[in-house]
Amino acid sequence: QVQLVESGGGLVQPGGSLRLSCAASGSIFSIYVMYWYRQVPGKQRELVATITSDGSPDYADSVKGRFTISRDNAKNTLYLQMNSLKPEDTAVYYCKAGWGTWGQGTQVTVSS
Repeated sequence: QVQLVESGGGLVQPGGSLRLSCAASGSIFSIYVMYWYRQVPGKQRELVATITSDGSPDYADSVKGRFTISRDNAKNTLYLQMNSLKPEDTAVYYCKAGWGTWGQGTQVTVSS
């Protein structure tokens, strides 16, 4: 079974940047749409960004212009570059594959 492993979360000050990575263990990565979600305790998981197999991105209004989703199909890896971070971006971030598998999540905390 193909698994997703996220990395890159952490603590950052408001206005700072982080890059999340999501590595897939299988070779089917390149043909599927991929997603980044985030979740705050007590709230529903929110779709942050989507990228098609050929690299076309889409973003939630709350992150448009600050976050960039990308993928490297040769490395079976999905990325989320997060710039100009705000305290309200604090959440656990999850990647999700088009075939339904979720990553384990990585915590992002934006605080001074």
